[in-house]
Amino acid sequence: MTPNPILESVPPRRRVWRRLSSHLVLLLVSSGTALSAPTLLNASYDVTREFYKEFNASFAAEWKAKTGETPKIDQSHGGSSKQARSVLDGLEADVVTMNQSTDIDILAQNGLVAKDWVDRFPDRASPYTSTIVFLVRKGNPRQIKGWDDLVKPGLQVIIPNPKTSGNGRYSYLAAWTHAKHLSGGTDATAKEFVNKLFKNVPVLDAGGRGATTTFAQREIGDVLLTFENEAHLALRELGADKNEIVYPASSVLAEAPVAVVEKYAAKHGNQALAKAYLDALYTPASQELAAKHKLRPRSPEVLAKHTADFPELKLYKIEEEFGGWAEAQKTHFADGGIFDQIYSP
Repeated sequence: MTPNPILESVPPRRRVWRRLSSHLVLLLVSSGTALSAPTLLNASYDVTREFYKEFNASFAAEWKAKTGETPKIDQSHGGSSKQARSVLDGLEADVVTMNQSTDIDILAQNGLVAKDWVDRFPDRASPYTSTIVFLVRKGNPRQIKGWDDLVKPGLQVIIPNPKTSGNGRYSYLAAWTHAKHLSGGTDATAKEFVNKLFKNVPVLDAGGRGATTTFAQREIGDVLLTFENEAHLALRELGADKNEIVYPASSVLAEAPVAVVEKYAAKHGNQALAKAYLDALYTPASQELAAKHKLRPRSPEVLAKHTADFPELKLYKIEEEFGGWAEAQKTHFADGGIFDQIYSP
């Protein structure tokens, strides 16, 4: 090999360091660790796609203004419990934004999320809420006004699967609380009511977005039970000339908790980014964005500006009616629980 006169003119020790530096640069470029912006993954439930698409762009711009970095934010969506299972099975999400606390509790129990996650952010780590409403065909041809109408013979009710979807669990529990609070209502009469309701369910989709597709695009069913924000999205995207929203007199308060997945955020070096991402959900601008997407903001000031968008109704709390989500899960949705007892495909 012909000697390189330039290299030969460099002292031996400096030649070694130059070679090592070149190899290090090549290694960093090939791995992308030195030159790429941070990437954050948010595992969320089915019907928050549109909200987080807009929120992510806003947050990325703010983070760049503060740090000079433009983070790449990826989303994963599905039924809330299916998402929790995916994270347990190795989906390396940096944050989770779910629709019920048990889906984060199970991550905490397995060492992925801090045990005190519910105290890490304001309002029990729930930056916005929702509730279950009815989406019916335009003109409401079946005259569906409230929960009692859902058990009429021949009516088809579309609900996502309570075993895999928080949307489905909230719908089930909202129906249960309605029946139990009727005059003379008991757990036995509530079980009978929910049993009748699910006899009118022709198909169980795995998540809320799938149920919306079944009702609004495949045009199956007379009424869809879904989150308030999803019902409004269906009107906006599919046309208010096809469907309309009915608010029952009562429903349940659906809190949407969030948490940093400590194990994976630390692995990716994203602890500060992940916390800032969830903190940003509580800013006035993000609370306004939540209201825009028909998620009920926690900020009293922001909520007061949008009272026309969020009709008042009696909202029962899971803690007060069922002893909390852990108890509701064990009693109603665990294998062999009440839902398994009343539902057969």
